[in-house]
Amino acid sequence: MRGSWRKIRRRYQLPQIVFSATSAPLHAGMHQAPRARRGFHSEQESRQVGEGSLREEKSASGASAADAPDPLAANYGDVPLEDLQSKAVSGRKWIEIANLNEELKGQNVLIRGQAHAIRSVSKKMAFLVVRERGFTVQCVLSVAPDVVSLQMVKFATGLSKESYVDVEGTISVPKDPIIGASQQQVEIQVKKLYCISKAVPALPINIDDAARGEIEIEKALQAGKQPVRVNQDTRLNFRVLDLCTPANQGIFRVQCQVENVMDIVDRLFVAMFDSLNEKCQKELEAIGKQYPFEPLKEAGVEIDPLGDLNTESERKLGQLVLEKYGTEFYILHRYPLAVRPFYTMPCSDDPAYREEIISGAQRVHVPEFLATRAEACGIDVKTISTYIDSFGYGAPLHGGFGVGLERVVMLFCALNNIRKTSLFPRDPLRIAP
Repeated sequence: MRGSWRKIRRRYQLPQIVFSATSAPLHAGMHQAPRARRGFHSEQESRQVGEGSLREEKSASGASAADAPDPLAANYGDVPLEDLQSKAVSGRKWIEIANLNEELKGQNVLIRGQAHAIRSVSKKMAFLVVRERGFTVQCVLSVAPDVVSLQMVKFATGLSKESYVDVEGTISVPKDPIIGASQQQVEIQVKKLYCISKAVPALPINIDDAARGEIEIEKALQAGKQPVRVNQDTRLNFRVLDLCTPANQGIFRVQCQVENVMDIVDRLFVAMFDSLNEKCQKELEAIGKQYPFEPLKEAGVEIDPLGDLNTESERKLGQLVLEKYGTEFYILHRYPLAVRPFYTMPCSDDPAYREEIISGAQRVHVPEFLATRAEACGIDVKTISTYIDSFGYGAPLHGGFGVGLERVVMLFCALNNIRKTSLFPRDPLRIAP
């Protein structure tokens, strides 16, 4: 057979390569002529390459669109630290998520809370569930001209869970109740989205797991499931996250603005002093007889504008406030930063001062800046690493104050020694009784 093929080839001057290995099936391809094989593959490859190029072009165009300069960039993003420092009241009014309902349909609202859940539907649409004090609402980001861009949707889907965000948008009423939120009858069509405190991408415990009740766990076990149970030690190790559960939010409430804290202080002490004057007249008279009030010195007092106040300076300031405002109670705002702890937030317009609230202030909630402040105060960051790390799980803007009741009573009753108002005073020379 092979000899016959040789004769035919010589007679018709056919190329040898055409008839090589004819016993192999032609459709296998590997035995075709190189030119034919190249042609077949080049057509197939060009088709594959064309399809791949089309996909890559679409992907690249989508990626480039999401990464291109955005004219709507001012409507979203991470808020700079200097914008989070206490400033004059901005006029912006936040509404609590618990108060969102159908009556607000069509109204523009501003909320602040933690990113509870994030779901990407497509490059042009995403859902963000925001939680505040145990209440949740669904926020919808959908690409629309002059409102929401591709980059904004990408920013939303890139948020880490438990990060604190400000969301501004319009209330809408969905056709069907939203099962995954406490406010099931409404949702927010997002117009602006800002992150004010980032959480680390991987949290040590899941909030939903920590919020799961014992009854729910027992029912799941009886049904043959294996739910995650967060034990008490783990909760205490990551207490900051544990406090985010609805049960703990019902116990603790965090105030986040200096003005709010000052208002609380104002109302607290005014009510306290009014009550003492009203209900403790006889007791105050008895105290006055044994410990008569010592009048203030009339001489002027020189103080360092960036230094701490001593007792004499505080008394003189109290006298000036009484003469000008008719009250002996005052709040000293913008206290020198140099004499306060490292976690105190500097003033936005002058870092030499901070917001003094009795013995407190707005606190630094950004872990990186907190570490910087600690180093500036000569503190070894390693010794307070657990404290600093706790702010990496998403922390709200917050402030507070510390008040010693013994000191309040001592000042109110004009006593000259705090030991007189302490049940069992302690000092370096007294440890008993």
